[in-house]
Amino acid sequence: VYFIPGGLDCSISFVSHVLGKVCVHGWQKEILGVLVPRLTELTKSDCIWQRICWQLVECVPDRWMEAVVLGFVQRAPGADVLSRLLGNLVVKNKKAQFVVAQKMLLLQYGHTTAVLQNLLGYLSLDSVRRTLLLRVLQELLETWSSSSAVKHSPAEQQLYISKAILICLSHLKESEIASCRQELLTSMMEGVKCHLESSLPQLRRLGMVVAESISLTINTEGPVLKFEYEEDDETRELKSLLVQTPSFYVVPSLPDDDRSEKAGAALPLVPESNEKSYTAAPLMPDEESDAELDSDDDLIPYDMSEDKELKIKAPMYIRDCIEVLTGSRSEDVDKWEATVKALESLVRRNPAATREVSVELAKILLHLEEKTCIEGFVELRQRAQVAVLTTDPIPVAKYLTSQFYSLNYSLRQRMDILDVLVLAAQELSCPKFHGKTKHSGVQKPCIQLLPGSDSSKGWRRIVDERIKSKTRRFDTGQSHVELASRPNEFNSVAGYFFFPLIQHFDRPLTTFDLLGEDHLVLGRLVHTLAVLMYLAVNTVAVTAMGKALLEFVWALRFHTDSYVRQGLLSCISSLLLSVPAERILVDMTEELLETQSWLGDVMEKDPDGDCRRLALQNLLLMENLKKKLEAVPS
Repeated sequence: VYFIPGGLDCSISFVSHVLGKVCVHGWQKEILGVLVPRLTELTKSDCIWQRICWQLVECVPDRWMEAVVLGFVQRAPGADVLSRLLGNLVVKNKKAQFVVAQKMLLLQYGHTTAVLQNLLGYLSLDSVRRTLLLRVLQELLETWSSSSAVKHSPAEQQLYISKAILICLSHLKESEIASCRQELLTSMMEGVKCHLESSLPQLRRLGMVVAESISLTINTEGPVLKFEYEEDDETRELKSLLVQTPSFYVVPSLPDDDRSEKAGAALPLVPESNEKSYTAAPLMPDEESDAELDSDDDLIPYDMSEDKELKIKAPMYIRDCIEVLTGSRSEDVDKWEATVKALESLVRRNPAATREVSVELAKILLHLEEKTCIEGFVELRQRAQVAVLTTDPIPVAKYLTSQFYSLNYSLRQRMDILDVLVLAAQELSCPKFHGKTKHSGVQKPCIQLLPGSDSSKGWRRIVDERIKSKTRRFDTGQSHVELASRPNEFNSVAGYFFFPLIQHFDRPLTTFDLLGEDHLVLGRLVHTLAVLMYLAVNTVAVTAMGKALLEFVWALRFHTDSYVRQGLLSCISSLLLSVPAERILVDMTEELLETQSWLGDVMEKDPDGDCRRLALQNLLLMENLKKKLEAVPS
């Protein structure tokens, strides 16, 4: 009905009870999908209907309030509409305030960006509710700047909180910014520190973007904080949230998923102040005349068409290369560049000469710094190091693994050592291709590793490749590569790469503490051990390596850094794929049962999604191993 005859008072508490009970029993989408659009239309210009709507939600019992409020926030087409429908409900009702200001922002993280904009925009549209908006921002910043929350919360929740912070900042007024400038600055400094300490690139980038946004908000006229990072869709979306969308913006009436996606993809309008900042000021007449006087258009350029670049001849011998690389004369810069570029091929062409000075050359390359701005210097140096290590594996591997735990090395140099060991092990373990391919486009069946990668995607690809190689397929017309039979060179040297790295991880040095603040290097070390374990398949030392690796994983299984835990789970995958099933059953039965129990806990309770997926993958590998052993006749 739309009116009460005779001007009689009435109560709608019964309707509120019905609405609450229907929503809490799972019919929220159906009833509010009809009710919210109708109430939106009725409350546009009728204040009586606004009061009726407020009474409708205020009379919902507390035990059903969450389902009703959540439904309204999710289905309202905009913050202004939500403000008309709910009024000051969050101020009057403690349960609604908890749902809006606590549960939806700090305890949940599955809501879309459009829902966040609705929710925080609703808090900003009334002076009474703005105090709640400031309190919400303070609590969000406390969570964002907490090192414990960064370590133990999933990346999805960190992204959700970052979006909420940026939306809150977009709604702040100048007077509010001035009153809480010091608190914003303190939270920014603490938060960016704990985010930059994270091993995950996504979390580091989130910290940079949010810190830049806070700095831009509190320093509108002075210098602002600026980081260097690669922008992607996620960072562009985050930065767009700092620009407040106009209050008349309406989200189209769509199904839940489509509506939120399209609302998030809508481009916000840029304020005039921002547009002006990108517009160059027009030149005044005096400036124009000065520009004409300063013009160099009348200068005649030199004819350099016939000039030829002087080519510096690279050294022909390994010892000459050592002399050039260790020299300090500035006039030899061109020769230094030519040496760096030619060193890899020279090492590979002269293995006998390289073996005479291999350790000395490895030491020079490890400490080599860039003298000039040479393109691809890091890659050239790394390829030369790999060439030296593959040419003379045992002494060079002994030197590099001993230096990994030595004093006076930077974290970058230690990670360079790990990268070189991985690339050299891969080269030694993969057969060279000497035959001709019958068709072009045949890919090398060797796993390409990304040594600088900070994610676990490479590990899933490794396992997928290995599982795929164990799967039999029958087809015709397949392109084949004719391989020359060749022994696995990594077989005899795997122990020199692996065991020295795993020995001293728990011994802190003055400038290097793997179990402390240097957890980024620990994560890289764990991933390196996983690769070496995988590449050691069919080698003599693989069983001993697997047993040592399992003890190593067991000691670190509760590490707080998610990147380290991902590496530990990758180690288990490599072990299950590389060690023969019979040896696992005989030598590691008890350890494997304990590991299976731990993997079950990780799959159910770990906050990181990649860790949960890797744990599930390992459990499936264990199940396949069990079936394989049961199928073997006794």
